[in-house]
Amino acid sequence: MASYENEKEEAHSVTLFGGDEGWSPSDWTASDDRVRGGKSQSYLDCSNEKIGRFCGHLDIKTLGGAGFASQRTTGDNRKWDLSKYAGIKLDIEKGDKKRYTFILKDELLAPNPENGREQASISYEADFELPPPAQHGSTHDSFIFIPWESLKPTYRGKLKEDAEPLDTKQIKRISIMMRSFFGTQEGDFTLSIRSITTIPKAPEHGSVLPTNVDVRRLEDGTTTPEDGARYYHLRPGNWFSEVSDILH
Repeated sequence: MASYENEKEEAHSVTLFGGDEGWSPSDWTASDDRVRGGKSQSYLDCSNEKIGRFCGHLDIKTLGGAGFASQRTTGDNRKWDLSKYAGIKLDIEKGDKKRYTFILKDELLAPNPENGREQASISYEADFELPPPAQHGSTHDSFIFIPWESLKPTYRGKLKEDAEPLDTKQIKRISIMMRSFFGTQEGDFTLSIRSITTIPKAPEHGSVLPTNVDVRRLEDGTTTPEDGARYYHLRPGNWFSEVSDILH
């Protein structure tokens, strides 16, 4: 994992996980609804170092329509200073049609002395789903940009409108979650991520597809990442990502 805290020069894109640094299972741990009596289970498969595959099974029957499965970064003393950056870019190799949540925390509380469990703190969340494929099957080669302002503060799953803004100078935890969204999704899920990167500038908007990119081939996965990839941009207040550019 790259180290860039206290960087004084002009900010450049920095890969937090994946990319040339690769993925390591020691960086991640499960945080599933089993702590509340549920049966959901998640994994971060790093058997291919170039891909972090977030996968598992979301069970919503045990908890009566609710449920969640997530992977979060390990360690309570880690800190990322992302204050010089505009947001997070997810480079997605392929994924299903389900809706996911990207989460940051800037505070971790000490365990409850009575039961030893971690105490709840505010989470800053953005929901996203991949663009629909042109043909049946998984969506391939997409980028999701998550600007800081699209992350909404929640506490125990509820919007907390009076929360302080996210302190990007001291990010303590990064998570990816699959949740039921009030019983609207369940079952197996998989999202293969090439990298999680922090970038200094939001991608420029654009709606014209380059003529040398076959969009149908792009979305059914028969092109390579170098051929092009659809760029999606999370706007403040919107959980659904929208096309903003094509990388080529």
